[in-house]
Amino acid sequence: MRVSASWATPTVLWEQRKLTVSSPLVGPALHGALDLSGLVRKHATQAPSGAPASPLVRDVDDVTIGELVELSKRVPVILEVYGGELAPALGPLIESYAGAFVLGTVRGENAPELVKALGVQGIPTVVALVAGQPVPLFQGIPPEPDIKAVLEQVLALAAKGGVTDRVTPPTAEAAEPVEEPLPPLHQEAYDALSRNDIAGAKAAFQKALAQTPADSEAEAGLAQVELLERVSGLDADRAREEAAEKPKDLAAALAVADIEISGGRVEEACERLLALYSESPTEDKDTIRKRLLAYFILAGAPTDAVKQARNRLSSLMF
Repeated sequence: MRVSASWATPTVLWEQRKLTVSSPLVGPALHGALDLSGLVRKHATQAPSGAPASPLVRDVDDVTIGELVELSKRVPVILEVYGGELAPALGPLIESYAGAFVLGTVRGENAPELVKALGVQGIPTVVALVAGQPVPLFQGIPPEPDIKAVLEQVLALAAKGGVTDRVTPPTAEAAEPVEEPLPPLHQEAYDALSRNDIAGAKAAFQKALAQTPADSEAEAGLAQVELLERVSGLDADRAREEAAEKPKDLAAALAVADIEISGGRVEEACERLLALYSESPTEDKDTIRKRLLAYFILAGAPTDAVKQARNRLSSLMF
C-alpha cells in the first residue's frame, strides 16, 4: 500500500460512535432529495483528464465527482464514503455485477465539500447516483444479501429512468500495476499501525523526518498518527459538552476541533481555533498555530476552506 500525503487518517469513526444500518431504499421517494449540481459546477474546470485506474471502482473527491455524476446518467453509480482506519468494502461486490454499477470510493477527509453536499453524518455511508441525482441508501455495511437486495432496487429505479447502460469490466489478462516498495521507515510505521502500535508508528515517522526534513509523506503520516493519538481516548459527546460549557477554554476547543478534523470537517475545525486566537496569550497562540498547520497538512489538497483558514491565520499573526 502506497503511503502518500492523503494517506488514511487513522481514526475510529466520525463522531467517535458506532453507526447502525438505516432502512434501505424502498423506492424513488428520496430521489433528488440531495443536490450535487453546485459542487459539480464549482469544480467543472478542475477535473483531471485521463482514464481512471479501474472502470468499475474509482477514487472520488470534490474535484472528480463531476465525472461520476455525468456517468450516472448512463450507468447507476454507488458512492461509498469511508475514512479513518476504515477501508472501502463494496468493491468486490460491485465488480461482481459485471459493469451494471460503477463504485466511487470517497475518503471523507479528502472530500469535505462532497461529504457536506451528501449530508453524511457518519461512516461508512453509501449513496447511489441515478441520472445525476443522489439517492441515500444506508449507513454502516449490512450483510451481503441485504446489500444485494438494495442494489436490485437501485437497478429497478435506474431502469425506470432509462439508466441501463453497462461499463465494460477489465479483462482477466490485464496486468495489474506493480506497487513501488515503501521507504523502510514508512513501511515500519505502516507495520506498527497494523499492530495498533501508535507510538511505534509515530517514532518511525519522526525518524524519517529527522533523516529527510522535506519528506512530505512522512510529515503527513506523522500528523495523522498524532491525530489518532489525541482522539483515541476522547468521548465526543462529553468533549462537545465541555466545549459548550467553557467556550474560551483552549483544551476543550482543541479536543472538539480534533474530532471535527477527523470527520473531514476542515472548515469547522479551523474556525473553532481561529475564533480563540486573538484573545489568547502568546503561548496559547503558538499552540493554536501549530495545531492549525497540522490540520492544513491533514487536509491534503488546498481546498477553499484551507486557503481561507491560512489567510485568516496570517492576518491574525501579522
